[in-house]
Amino acid sequence: MLKQNLLVIDDDRVFNTLLCQQLNGMGFEATGVGSWADGKARLAEMEPACIILDYKLADCEAPQVLGELKGQYPVIVLTGFGSIRNAVEIIRQGASDYLIKPVNLDELELTVHRVLENAELRRFNQFYRSQLASRRNALIGDSQAMRELRKLVDMVAPTDTTVLILGESGTGKEVVAQAIHEHSSRADKELMAIDGSGLQETLFESELFGHERGAFTGADRLKKGLVEEAGGSTLFLDEIGDIGPSIQAKLLRLMETASFRRVGGTKTLNADVRFITATNRDLAAMSRDGSFRADLYFRLSRFVIQVPPLRDRREDIETLAHHFLSGAGGIPLKQLSREALALLQGHDWPGNVRELRNAIERACILARNSSSLAAEHLAFLPKNDGDTVLRFSGEPTLERIERDYFRRIMAKYGGNRLKTALALGVSERQVYRLIDKYGLD
Repeated sequence: MLKQNLLVIDDDRVFNTLLCQQLNGMGFEATGVGSWADGKARLAEMEPACIILDYKLADCEAPQVLGELKGQYPVIVLTGFGSIRNAVEIIRQGASDYLIKPVNLDELELTVHRVLENAELRRFNQFYRSQLASRRNALIGDSQAMRELRKLVDMVAPTDTTVLILGESGTGKEVVAQAIHEHSSRADKELMAIDGSGLQETLFESELFGHERGAFTGADRLKKGLVEEAGGSTLFLDEIGDIGPSIQAKLLRLMETASFRRVGGTKTLNADVRFITATNRDLAAMSRDGSFRADLYFRLSRFVIQVPPLRDRREDIETLAHHFLSGAGGIPLKQLSREALALLQGHDWPGNVRELRNAIERACILARNSSSLAAEHLAFLPKNDGDTVLRFSGEPTLERIERDYFRRIMAKYGGNRLKTALALGVSERQVYRLIDKYGLD
């Protein structure tokens, strides 16, 4: 088991040495320095589990140190002033606990263990809160496409197989990745995620692998990368199709050897991570034309999951709409009118589930004084006043074309049967038959 690193900052050299010896004897790995300046230099090279800090140093006092640390590490303050007022003030300023000199060794050990356990509990609390938040965005829908998707997730989740998730923007690829992680043997640790399109290549490499102090301009301290932070967990690389050739080569080596080096480092570190990647690009075509490494693509695509666009599972729109209306994301509970539902079902949703969620949130703001979300609150949705354009994947049947076109016209006229009948050139009775045939309310 790895020993936890502790940093002791105290300008009494003899006391500092003795304290480090005692802490090492308790099973920790203690490092001692005599000033805050030296402490900052050490923090650039290590990430201690806890800092033990003398209240009054030659170059500053504890309140200044606590202000600079900003809660980044648990801190136990050593003070020779035993008043309750001083103790309360130290805690208020951000210390995790305090000890009064001369330090009782039993009390020291109990305090260090208590502070470390509390820090671990806070991390777990943050983790489980994020887990609960992710479950609010679970794989929702009872369409055939979603049932198949959930089946694939259930099959691959318990394994450590690398997964490639394909789908348009907004379909919920990260939600699928989260679902795989939550049903895996690594679920007790937090899923680590990074977006391949959001950073320059050098910054992406640093985020992924970490960097040593002085590795580049601005690297004033050692930083662990996500591969290291995700040890024993899952690493989700979103928009993998956007990463450059240099990172592709290093990522391939990481996957082949389960090892890596921090930027600017010479030490080889082991990686224990499961990889899940996602993209809205055609990686297979990119690997054929040479814009994406074919060997990396084959590594990533051991198990592929295709997330369907929302227009191909329109029967899930009502379920998703009610989910977003049920208070998720802080939206007040509202009813959904039949006309509003018809508009939602008739829209193409090029932005997929993300666009639907945003539309519901905006409509709820517009309907803040109403208990029901009506068609008028969705007036911002694009209208098709000219030629109607329907998009299909593959070769649709005539029945599907009729169904989608009928839904579009129904939505355009807010569910009004007479106007729909006039637009289609059929009787109102025929409109009722089509409503019943395609399950529209």
